[in-house]
Amino acid sequence: MSALEIKKIGSPVLKQKAETVEKIDSTIRRLLDNMAQTMYDADGVGLAAPQVGISQKVIVIDIGNGLIELINPEIVRKSGSMTGIEGCLSVPGMSGQVERFADVSVKFLNRRGKQQRITAKGDLLSRCLQHEIDHLDGILFVDKALSLVKEGDKNA
Repeated sequence: MSALEIKKIGSPVLKQKAETVEKIDSTIRRLLDNMAQTMYDADGVGLAAPQVGISQKVIVIDIGNGLIELINPEIVRKSGSMTGIEGCLSVPGMSGQVERFADVSVKFLNRRGKQQRITAKGDLLSRCLQHEIDHLDGILFVDKALSLVKEGDKNA
């Protein structure tokens, strides 16, 4: 497994709508493995394929409870509201307050092509799922942030 280059804000791929994965094969499974390694190496909790320059609907997440791999994820239920601090591996040195749905249910395919569903309620996983799915639509957290702070800013 090799770590991939994380694209930074300003990279055109981060503003594109990602393509649906039509076939889950060894290339996609290798991408999942390499994305997970890249996320762990960068001390992140989530990573979407556009962040490594690949415009496909592939996400990896690990908030500390084990790796979750999502192919073609889609939010099928959402409710409530929560606001909290977010950062992003593609926007280093910046964080911001972002309003998200509190509860979400997401359907996706796993690495074997089996339909799965995950539900998250008012927690980091809920925020992470929405943040990473936004990447697949070309949306960065800074596009939604109610306020932004540069790390090291004494006025934060």
